[in-house]
Amino acid sequence: MSKKFANFADLASFIASETDNHDRSSTYEHAFIEYDERAKLSPVDEAEQLDMPDPEQARAAVQMIIQTIFDVLRDTRMAPYASQLSWGFVNSFHVVAKRINDQEDDAAKELGELARHFDPSEIYAVQLEEAQLLCKTLEGCRKALECMRDHAGEVHRAETGRPYSPTRGSRVSQGVTASMIDARNYMAERIRERREQLAPTGPVVVFSGGQQWEDHELLWRGLDSIKARIPEMILVTTAQTKGCDAIAQAWAAARGVKVILYRLNRTYGNRAPFIRNDEMLKLKPVEAVVCEGSGIQMNLAQKLRQAGVPLHVVKADHQTKVQRAPARTNGPKSRDEFDPWTQADYYEAMVNGGGGRRR
Repeated sequence: MSKKFANFADLASFIASETDNHDRSSTYEHAFIEYDERAKLSPVDEAEQLDMPDPEQARAAVQMIIQTIFDVLRDTRMAPYASQLSWGFVNSFHVVAKRINDQEDDAAKELGELARHFDPSEIYAVQLEEAQLLCKTLEGCRKALECMRDHAGEVHRAETGRPYSPTRGSRVSQGVTASMIDARNYMAERIRERREQLAPTGPVVVFSGGQQWEDHELLWRGLDSIKARIPEMILVTTAQTKGCDAIAQAWAAARGVKVILYRLNRTYGNRAPFIRNDEMLKLKPVEAVVCEGSGIQMNLAQKLRQAGVPLHVVKADHQTKVQRAPARTNGPKSRDEFDPWTQADYYEAMVNGGGGRRR
């Protein structure tokens, strides 16, 4: 039986009840906050009485926009393009939110200048009030768009199996999904006010692997076991868009783990991957996973071992070994031979009794 709706609000309420998405609705309600009855969107605009959009309507609209792309193109010759279109929509939210964030930074600087040069005049009081209103209005709009972007990104991930990640710069979430953080932003923003967003604090787990990998379940199980031991872990990857790194980033998005994408600094030329390996060690990781790949992964594994970081080496043939579930021997194993996802071998020796450093 078809159901008719008199307006968009009724449709939004129906979708919310059918999907039972109470957590998402609550997130929208917290993001779509009116700090003031008035709104001021630029230094030259007059303040106006403008409401924020209805959060439930916004949630339903985002869900419908992204989901409809896949529903319309599914099982057609254009199905392969659905993920590209979806990514473009999610990225649009990200780009506009970033633009508002830049405007917010400029407004905050102006407000800071006014605060440092106090003037008892009435003109100064009006300027200060308008500057504060501008900052609050822009902050509210930015948070609302970030919420919509994160929601759109979750729908995109559910359909494609890959988390949304911007081509450059950082994506900072409001606790809904994992944060994708450009490494250079991470290092530069550590001392700024948004420390916990752009420079999250917590134990770092380094992950790197080759671009050819099939058994995603092996990596997901292993990462789950690490997260069980280190619930507040931050995953640092070498930011490749396919293979092991992409699998790890998808896992992080599904588990709500923050991610630092350590992209190459191309200004270093051929040395860039090896300099990146050195910089990742400066993050003082408490554990690391290196999957078989190229000489870059081999170099990273060697440096991690030299630094005494508990290391899981996952070889390509572990994929088939896991499927056959071979019996384990009781003899000692070398670092290269240990089961990559148990604590009974090299990991336990390093942490509890070996020559490696303790966490």
